Amino acid sequence: MSATVRRLGVVGCGTMGAGIAEASLRAGVEVTVLVSAPDRIGDAAGRLTAAFERAVAKGRTTPGEQAAALARLRVTADAEDLADRQLVIEAVAENLAVKQRVFKTLDQVLADPAAVLATTTSSLLVAELAAVTARPGSVVGMHFFNPVPLMPLVEVVAADRTGERCAASAESFARDTLGKEVIRTADRCGFVVNALLVPYLMAAVSMYDQGVADAADIDRGMVLGCGHPMGPLTLLDLIGIDTITDVARSMAENSDGLVPEVPPLLTRMVQEGRLGRKTGHGFYRYDETSGP
Repeated sequence: MSATVRRLGVVGCGTMGAGIAEASLRAGVEVTVLVSAPDRIGDAAGRLTAAFERAVAKGRTTPGEQAAALARLRVTADAEDLADRQLVIEAVAENLAVKQRVFKTLDQVLADPAAVLATTTSSLLVAELAAVTARPGSVVGMHFFNPVPLMPLVEVVAADRTGERCAASAESFARDTLGKEVIRTADRCGFVVNALLVPYLMAAVSMYDQGVADAADIDRGMVLGCGHPMGPLTLLDLIGIDTITDVARSMAENSDGLVPEVPPLLTRMVQEGRLGRKTGHGFYRYDETSGP
């Protein structure tokens, strides 16, 4: 039986890393967040503080619970501060070389040889990250969904050399500590969800770019015709155009034709800073008087 994880490390404090840290702090876990440079410590701490302040304002948590959660948070730029972690979840850019550098560092600093190293990758192979460590049996995929505190699913991805104890520990943390639903999946490009979702999203982008229909009608078609909770272009704006472009590009390179290419429109949107909700403009504009 896997030990309960009470000491978590999170590498990166972007959308996904911050979401994982927030959900874990809410669950009573002690969290150390590793950022890439000392000058990013304040921003990361501020981002998490702001998330809890919004939750207090909306009545989802109390000021006392907020204070207790933030007291369990440490933000650092020194990887050695992760040495005592039972589980470390990597949540950096969807780039193989960047993630491999992180895993090499974690392999060196974690004191417990049984500590679990997890990646949030949504399109790379877990085995390619495990291969740069001396503990491939302790490397697993934990694919969360955005926004992490609200989305109920985690895909647990076992590579060929992932040990069952490691996979069970990741599953237990997601299910029993964070309260998520878990599905197990083999180590293949896109796993289950993105292997189905990303080709669909790319088709919607191409349809829009070709002028088949406008954004609102494409989205209404999928909401009203297929019962989806939101349309594909609204979903792209929520995910982040830069994030989905990285994922789609990785899948185009590694999925044997599952995603044939990234639509040029997405690349242009990234270059223009039209990244969706987080910049106020994607396929739709987001401000006080307009929305999708």
